[in-house]
Amino acid sequence: MTIAKTTARTRPDQLRPASLLVHGGTERSGFSETSEAIFLTSGFVYDSAEQAEATFAGSVRHYQYSRFGNPNTTMLEQRLALIEGAEACRVTATGMAAVHAALLCHLKAGDRVVAARALFGSCHWIVSTLLPRYGIQTEFVDGADLGQWREALSRPAALVLLETPSNPMLEIVDLRAVADLAHQAGAIVVVDNVFATPLLQKPLEFGADVVVYSCTKHIDGQGRVLGGAVLGRAKWVEETLQPFIRNTGPALSPFSAWLLLKGMETLALRVEAACRNAALLADFLAAQPAVARVWYPSRADHPQHGLAMAQMLAGGTLVTFELAGGKPAAFRAMNALGLIAVSNNLGDSRSLVTHPATTTHLRIGEAERARLGITDGVVRLSVGLEDPRDLEADLARGLAAV
Repeated sequence: MTIAKTTARTRPDQLRPASLLVHGGTERSGFSETSEAIFLTSGFVYDSAEQAEATFAGSVRHYQYSRFGNPNTTMLEQRLALIEGAEACRVTATGMAAVHAALLCHLKAGDRVVAARALFGSCHWIVSTLLPRYGIQTEFVDGADLGQWREALSRPAALVLLETPSNPMLEIVDLRAVADLAHQAGAIVVVDNVFATPLLQKPLEFGADVVVYSCTKHIDGQGRVLGGAVLGRAKWVEETLQPFIRNTGPALSPFSAWLLLKGMETLALRVEAACRNAALLADFLAAQPAVARVWYPSRADHPQHGLAMAQMLAGGTLVTFELAGGKPAAFRAMNALGLIAVSNNLGDSRSLVTHPATTTHLRIGEAERARLGITDGVVRLSVGLEDPRDLEADLARGLAAV
């Protein structure tokens, strides 16, 4: 479905990621604008009643209603698919809408889901609480333990859900090994790739079937809008996912899609700079007496460093560390910060810090947090684009309060 004409004469397969992030999927209207136009419209008109009939019958491709598709969301879907290396993509109003749609479109009563225990709090709730209400069996495993995956997937399953690196402990799951086990069990593999971004890790290349994103994070990267994306093979997206999205309505607004397109233009620059800052800060924190432990995938002391570097191109933009003094020490350190803001968002151009045990993972319960290693002293730091010397000075100020 085209709008008028594409902006680049060069074929997408001839472009590298940084160029695709600027030009991929962009189409101009008849006004030949430089920047993508914003199509703030709920509906579309037809040349005739016959064209409307053919559109609804599926014999003609024409925009019908922005809940089903819009030029801005189409451009975003095309650009995301190009950078991910996926055949197709659909965008949603939020990241959680993307996760929900990816799971519920595929599952039915009597199916079985195996999930890594280390999931974002809301994802954990869907697996532990929502799916069983619909007669779907669920089982959690420790994501880093291939033995547990092998045991859980020795029986038939319909779907596997995991995130790697995980939120907030940056646990790494062996994508290739789990995908092979899942496919033998008859399951598709859905990977939440938010922490790695499509620039640092491409799960589809390791055997995953579906990739989901909260576009709210790095893809926007400036704390402006919510959005989500689901990517996979064209047949699954068009025949399984699209009917679910079309009829349940988790539509992304055209304006949000336009802002996310603008965010993607600088994604490569922002991720590279934030990864560089994060690596420096991880080393800085590891040298501080008040810090009991640091988790960062590209550091040699990460428990799965080798696997992380086999799957990822860099350590990412998140650093997790633990203060021995528990919640009082964590709160004192966070409250003493002057530059780094206390916020549960991540992937922003601003550095943000949160206390997972009392925010993002509060509702999974104390016992589950203990199994995941999320102690009351754990702090998650999302590293932004500030000068790393200023960030070091701010962290030193926070740790001095401990």
